[in-house]
Amino acid sequence: MAVNYIGIALVLNCGSSSVKYQVVDTTQDEPLASGLVERVEDHGLAIREVIERLSQPDSGVDLSQITAVGHRVLHGGEEFSAPTIIDDEVERKIALLAPLGPLHIPANLAGISAAREAFPSTPHVAIFDTAFFQTISEAGYTYALDRHVAKEHAIRKYGFHGTSYAYLAHEAPRVMGKNPDELNMIALHLGNGASATAIRGGRAIDTSMGLTPLSGLVMGSRTGDIDPAIVFHLHRSAGMSIDEIDHLFNRQSGMLGLTGYSDMRDVEKAAAEGSHDAQLGLEIYCRRIRGYVGQYYAQLGHVDAIVFTAGVGENDDLVRAQSLAGLEELGIEVDAERNAGRKKQATLISTDSSRIQVWVVPTNEEREIALQSIAAVS
Repeated sequence: MAVNYIGIALVLNCGSSSVKYQVVDTTQDEPLASGLVERVEDHGLAIREVIERLSQPDSGVDLSQITAVGHRVLHGGEEFSAPTIIDDEVERKIALLAPLGPLHIPANLAGISAAREAFPSTPHVAIFDTAFFQTISEAGYTYALDRHVAKEHAIRKYGFHGTSYAYLAHEAPRVMGKNPDELNMIALHLGNGASATAIRGGRAIDTSMGLTPLSGLVMGSRTGDIDPAIVFHLHRSAGMSIDEIDHLFNRQSGMLGLTGYSDMRDVEKAAAEGSHDAQLGLEIYCRRIRGYVGQYYAQLGHVDAIVFTAGVGENDDLVRAQSLAGLEELGIEVDAERNAGRKKQATLISTDSSRIQVWVVPTNEEREIALQSIAAVS
């Protein structure tokens, strides 16, 4: 969503026990202010803490100039496919989506309610993490499940990391000097949570996460793709409850389960020191990424660029190199010197002869939320 609306937005990302915030002036590259309130038990108190911080003379912020308050909301279900100005009815509809995001949506709503009370005369906008993927076709988002059961329980692929991909959809073409409408790319958001998305002409055609953020790539503590019958096997063989299996898949698996570490820096240190588990875990992690690159290459038919982003994608040259190793026949060649080190700005890391360009483009989800929020109220 490439927009040029001018304004100042307060961006709030309310989790169950934290509130992240930024104040973004869209005419400036850097935020006016940013911060984090942790150990939140009362979101009303947390929002007041944010206001108190931003009201200090040295904050660099004039709260009276806020154009919009943008709220990150995990899940929009099938109800919300675009930035939405929040009123009481929108709050009610978001609350109905809580079963799709039981850990996140109640916290998102608590932050919305507290912020609307604190800024009653300022428009509030919900930015849904799933909205970017509403362009995926019916064949792309439908699971091969009994269609009546799927419809009754809203089971389909929704996708996540949408604000990150929405940012990349216009920022990557900009740094490449390309028209977004003419660019096909495979974007890899690699952090503690990780996903891959195929983007054609600025629109998602497929993504690796599904009904929840559990599917797809191997993550810090999540399994990624796994045979669903493992759930039945663990219940029958190990006597594990659904909640125990849920905890295992989301909190004790992924790189943590494979290696004992959820942080890729620790994994790579252990691998360098000779740990078989760490070496195997790293191979599995990169193999899964490579598989999705091949799958999305086939779906797109023609690929102009592969883009790495987020904490691991921007900072880990080993993962970038190993994830694309052996794909020279597909026209993908990473330049070792260009790839070396962390990337704090958009950087081309492919060779001059690579048919497909490979880039690292730092994401900026808060700026994307600000841009979409201001656009919604303009």
